Amino acid sequence: MKYFFIVIFWIATIIHLIASSKKDTKLRNYSKPFIIPSLIGMYIFSTDHVLWSTIIALIFSWIGDLFLVGKGVKWFSIGGISFMISHLFFIISYSYEIAFKEIDFLYFIALFSFYLVFVTFIFNELKPFLPDKLLIPMFFYLSINGLMNCFSILRLYTNMNMPNFLTFVGATLFFISDSILFFVRFNKNSRFKTHFWVMLTYSLAEFLIVFGLI
Repeated sequence: MKYFFIVIFWIATIIHLIASSKKDTKLRNYSKPFIIPSLIGMYIFSTDHVLWSTIIALIFSWIGDLFLVGKGVKWFSIGGISFMISHLFFIISYSYEIAFKEIDFLYFIALFSFYLVFVTFIFNELKPFLPDKLLIPMFFYLSINGLMNCFSILRLYTNMNMPNFLTFVGATLFFISDSILFFVRFNKNSRFKTHFWVMLTYSLAEFLIVFGLI
């Protein structure tokens, strides 16, 4: 069954990417809801040690996908909250394999500070284009994404292996995807004119995170 869900994932993702590149909104909306459920199926049928935190993280990612289909600040905000919850549950999943006793707290602070600097840089570029009421919530959201990345790095740091490396790459792509999305949504003069790069990095991110957690 896992191969069935893997095939569904790649078919849905490829269709969605083609639709994104062509700005075919109708096909994008039809194909998007199949991406995450196929990953949930792949995950469940690929491991004997299913983490409910991972399932919940994927469900909230899927809910976020559905809300982001809607137009306007309200749907964008609700979608962002859903994805933020998803990041928090991914952190829980990562934490099962982190040897926290091996980590210097100052190392964690330095790591998270690096992401905060990067988030600040992104929002300095975005600030002229953002509604004032979204600036702080979006900054907070991307910081939580950065925190999720930090935990993926800690997981890799305390247990160097290929699955943990793939999860780290996936988390990084998730951060890149969200950053691109903000420019696509709010800065019409940016080099990113379609959702193609958003969804390419996002789909690969979710796939690699799940693959690394299996």
